[in-house]
Amino acid sequence: MKKWLIPLIVIVLIGVAFYQWSVNINNTAVELEANAKTAWSNVESEYQRRNDLIGDLVKIVKGAADFERTTLREVIEARAKATATTIDVGDLTPENMAKFQQAQAGLSGALSRLLVSVERYPELKANENFLKFMDERTSTANSIRTARNRYNEAVNKYDIYTTQFPNKLVAGMFGFKEMARYKADPGSEKTPDIDLDFN
Repeated sequence: MKKWLIPLIVIVLIGVAFYQWSVNINNTAVELEANAKTAWSNVESEYQRRNDLIGDLVKIVKGAADFERTTLREVIEARAKATATTIDVGDLTPENMAKFQQAQAGLSGALSRLLVSVERYPELKANENFLKFMDERTSTANSIRTARNRYNEAVNKYDIYTTQFPNKLVAGMFGFKEMARYKADPGSEKTPDIDLDFN
């Protein structure tokens, strides 16, 4: 056996082992990234469900002849903005995530103001469709919270895998980047002031 053949065999074996290791890291990263993207699609789906519900609410409230039109218009405009603000699943950057969250928070604020206004309309509060909306709203809010948490869990698994050494070296070569997490809305860390003075 020729002396130069042994080093060549060793180099080929090392090359094959590196190739298989790289392929394994790439395939696992692809799978984890796809899971995170699917989880994000589920977040958007839940927000779409909320937007559809708000469309039903707008129809219910429009039926109340003397209801404050300004408050209703704010909800309609915020809903349009929230629906128009979407993120391409391949571009889940912190900046895009912040824009999406800002649009959703704007809609949540407008919806809260609308629901406070409804308190002054007993016939509207007693409306069967409105009561159904309130039940669906609670269910949807829980579904949104669950979907956001699952998205963050999927992103966490992906980020840990692609940033651990030595995976980071291969993941970087294949273009895998850290994904943005869904963060709490600005101001949500503050406890709301509640007036308990019943006098």
